Parts: sequence; structure tokens; C-alpha cells
Amino acid sequence: MKVVLFCGGQGTRLRDYSEAIPKPMVNIGYRPVLWHLMKYYAHFGHKEFILCLGYKADAIKNYFLHYDECVSNDFTLSGGGRKIDLMSTDIDDWSITCVDTGPTANIGQRLKAVQKYIKDDEVFLANYADSLTDLHLPDLIADFEARRPIAMFLSVRPRQSFHVVTFDADQRHVRGIVDIGKTDIWINGGYFVFDRRIFDYIREGEELVNEPFARLIAEQQLMTHKYTGFWACLDTLKDKQQLDDLYLQGEAAWEVWKNGQATHGSVEGTSIAPASRETRDVQMSGIAD
Repeated sequence: MKVVLFCGGQGTRLRDYSEAIPKPMVNIGYRPVLWHLMKYYAHFGHKEFILCLGYKADAIKNYFLHYDECVSNDFTLSGGGRKIDLMSTDIDDWSITCVDTGPTANIGQRLKAVQKYIKDDEVFLANYADSLTDLHLPDLIADFEARRPIAMFLSVRPRQSFHVVTFDADQRHVRGIVDIGKTDIWINGGYFVFDRRIFDYIREGEELVNEPFARLIAEQQLMTHKYTGFWACLDTLKDKQQLDDLYLQGEAAWEVWKNGQATHGSVEGTSIAPASRETRDVQMSGIAD
């Protein structure tokens, strides 16, 4: 299946880390978080990528145009540096379509902008460019195929550490205060599966998870796949530090291509729910709309 990745956001909460690169290009280990996500999809056989670019699109284009396989692969150097024999490759069989969808467009607009590149595919995958998981992706796709809504996304438990407060009717007296991890709150973790009919629900200027998803909910055509295993989002500098630590400690659960362990945790079924939040040999086409 084709994989649409939303790479156009400004990542304002990571500006203290770097203003020179867009958030998808922030490194975890040797490679950008975008690469880790693409590697995850490729591991499960989905290697046709459509990148919805926006803020600092040139940084992402240049990264793949000048991709260096030696950075994350073993190799043998000979001939005084004139010959390089790679032991393995990352993206040799990937197809990457770069589409400039505008610097300020929302997710709904970005998805509409790449509709023609989906072509006649009945089903496609999509995701934000900043979340990582060890979910066994075929489980999500099988759930979608079995129930066949127009849209399905991954629901996960929030990883933030804060407390939820409830009030009495007077809105002054506190009824309770509980850690978010002990509530029944779930959030939209991305990892969408879409029937191509999703485009019929997106109107000009609309954000995907607002009006279009509201229409799907009204028709019982939006479903979710609940997952309690590893999921993390690169949203702040603290998130980056935590992901870097996991990588350095050899505990990067999302590296399913390395650890051979495609899933941790459990799946809790499917339910109707709303969503929240917003190379050299590579086959590449650069397209600006």
C-alpha cells in the first residue's frame, strides 16, 4: 500500500532544538525520525511513500537527494576510497514522491493535495511524521479489512505525566484529581488506514480530524484500533531526549526491523471513536502543486 506522511508542520515546540530543520528531520540516533517511520513501514512491505511537504521542504528533499547509505549500513572500503561495497541498504527499493503541499496547510488540505498520487488504490496508509510504535502493522490492516470502515486510526494511552481534575457542579470544589495514566483517556496516535472514499468527506480548508471525521462519526464510518504497546511522539525536546536514551540503551522498540519483535503489549479491539490532534538509486519524483 502507498503511505502518505504529513511532513509539513513547523514543530514550534522543538524550535529550541533547531530552527534550521523541520521536525521530521530531527535525528534519533543516526537518522531523522522520518526515516525511522519510513523504515518501520518498509519492514512490513509498504515502500511507496508520498511525503506531504511544507515548512522547510527543501531540507527533506535534499536529505533524500543526497542520501548516504553508509551512515546506517556496514560497508567495505577499498581502492583508496574509490570503491564502496555495502553490506546492506536502506532505501534502494523505496519509491519516494515529494509533494509541496504548502507551508501553512492543515492535514486535511495536505491529504487532498496528494489525492491524484494515490491514483486508483482503494486503500492507503497515512501518518503524522513524528510518531513511532512497535505495533504489528498487519494487525491494524487486518482489522480494517475485516470491518471495512472508511477510516481507521490507532488509539493509544497518553504518555505525558499530568493530572486530570474533576469538579462539582459549582465548578469550584474539586471532586477528584488523578494521574492521566490511571484514567480511561485514549488519544489519536496516527497510523491511519483510509478507504479512498475519505476524499469525498474533506471540503476546502477543512482539518482532517475536525469536520471530515465528524461526518464519518455521524455515519459510523470512523473506527479505531486500541493499542497498549509502545508508542511515542516526538513533540518536545523532552520527547527527543527520551527517544535518544532508548536508542542509545538498545531499547528502541520501534526498530522492528532489527529486534525481530514486531509487537509488544496488547490489542484491545475496535470501537467507534473520534480523534484528537493535529539517493542515488532511489526512485524519486519531486512535485510542486
